[in-house]
Amino acid sequence: MSVRPKKHLGQHFLWDQNIARKIVEVAKQTPTRKILEIGPGKGVLTQLLHPLFKDHFYAVEIDQESVQYLKDQYPEVTKRLVETDFLEMNMRQYFEEPFSIVGNFPYNISSQIFFKVLENKNQIPFVVGMVQKEVAQRISAHPGSKTYGILSVLLQAFYNIKIEFHVGPNSFQPPPKVKSSVITLRRNDTKSLNCNESLFFRIVKESFNKRRKILKNGLKSFLLNLNIEDDRLGQRPEQLTVNDFVEITNKLEGSTNQKKERE
Repeated sequence: MSVRPKKHLGQHFLWDQNIARKIVEVAKQTPTRKILEIGPGKGVLTQLLHPLFKDHFYAVEIDQESVQYLKDQYPEVTKRLVETDFLEMNMRQYFEEPFSIVGNFPYNISSQIFFKVLENKNQIPFVVGMVQKEVAQRISAHPGSKTYGILSVLLQAFYNIKIEFHVGPNSFQPPPKVKSSVITLRRNDTKSLNCNESLFFRIVKESFNKRRKILKNGLKSFLLNLNIEDDRLGQRPEQLTVNDFVEITNKLEGSTNQKKERE
């Protein structure tokens, strides 16, 4: 049977065997026994990954045409195939131990995939993902860069990020209108941030949602009636490091607690 690429699923099937082998070579660096492929599609990576990881290989696919194709062409992976939406998966239902992730990520949900990784960061020490080139550049961007943003800060707080190589449109069917990059995320030594992580996430998101404003204006809803002196509040969010956001989070939480005590 044939599998039609579906626009609403952001599908661009990788067909280039050389690129597939390069991705698998990077995936071999995994520190875990188990690995999960996101969106195997027509199995170009699957056919290389399953023989390597055998019973420790899993794949998650939401597209029923792709599921049937994989079962027909690679019946040995049938028991390793999870027929659901990765974004809805309960990781602990399938993995009791740490596992790594690999895949040609659907472009329309790549950012959501990374947020899901963050939610499960203590279970996922290693990720190898093919994404749109500008997404890879945004995730790996440094402070001061125009592409530095929410995902840059949140992912870099917990992962070391590297763009491994770039991939042209002609390696896919249908060819996307953009270039792609293979990116790796390796869990760093930060077990937890030295701050209220929930508040940290909210502050980072709010700051970059109003990135044209300096922080004291962008964070007005957080700073209301608080007396916080910090030169960094006069800067724009893209100028701040992960540690800057951690320290601002602590100052804001400390001032909030003091205000509550006075009341």
